[in-house]
Amino acid sequence: MSAEAVDEPGNSQDAATRSSIREALEGLKYGARSALSPRVLQGAAVELGWITTHLAMYPLGLVTGSGDRTNRLTLNGLTPAQRSLLVGDVRAAGTPILLAHGIVDNHTVFALMRRQLLRRGFTRIHTFSYSPLTLDVRSTAERMGAEIEAICEESGSEQIHVIGHSLGGLIARYYVQRLGGDERVHTCVTLGTPHQGTMAARLLPWPLVKQVRPDSDLMAELDEPAPNCGTRFVAFYSDVDQLIVPQRRARLRHPDLIARNVRINGVGHLSLPFHGEVVHQITGMLAHLDEQDTVA
Repeated sequence: MSAEAVDEPGNSQDAATRSSIREALEGLKYGARSALSPRVLQGAAVELGWITTHLAMYPLGLVTGSGDRTNRLTLNGLTPAQRSLLVGDVRAAGTPILLAHGIVDNHTVFALMRRQLLRRGFTRIHTFSYSPLTLDVRSTAERMGAEIEAICEESGSEQIHVIGHSLGGLIARYYVQRLGGDERVHTCVTLGTPHQGTMAARLLPWPLVKQVRPDSDLMAELDEPAPNCGTRFVAFYSDVDQLIVPQRRARLRHPDLIARNVRINGVGHLSLPFHGEVVHQITGMLAHLDEQDTVA
């Protein structure tokens, strides 16, 4: 075969495709090296349990809304924990919280977290939903921005917190970092979000999935400077996450962002929003608005 034939566009494209598949398989192999360890097996068992529970709840998210919790004017009927937050920091209790689910999911993935936030004393909790047929992170982030503006106008609050699972966290980050959302978002919490892309995305040709490949245009855009971004980011990542390959790519690394990365051991991708330690840490940090985290 001549040198010219090797450089033909078709051959180059096929070679690139084969290379991408090899990289993805290598990444999956990397993630599966310790698959039989007791810690990983325990995490897989927990993940299976949550998947079963979530599948049973999922249809409810298709026919019902998530609702909202209106402001309370009295302390009557509140638990000690709720009274503590409302009395100790009424601004923290009243700051709206927006929950954003991951791809091919709905608000039921936040059922436990929502319940715990309400028990802690947070009074305004909303959810942001998007279709599994969504094709673009950027346009979805614009829609999230419009919804946040509506929530702030309705509540009278100048700022909001966003908690995003998986792709929901990436949508929130794009809104904050690229669309001026740092003026509205005080704290952005992400759970198993592919901040640096994931090698597993190379196995699917879906346009939305292509955007979370490590070498995508979206990842390159998020690497661009973000001067004066004041939003506090907290990125939870798991050492056994099956969809973020390798798992460290769920960490948020950007010189201009105020970010703390929190490693959770032995917890699968879908289990993160349900995990007791994760929920406890989130409710604690959102109860203290003025504490800033540094990069970890």
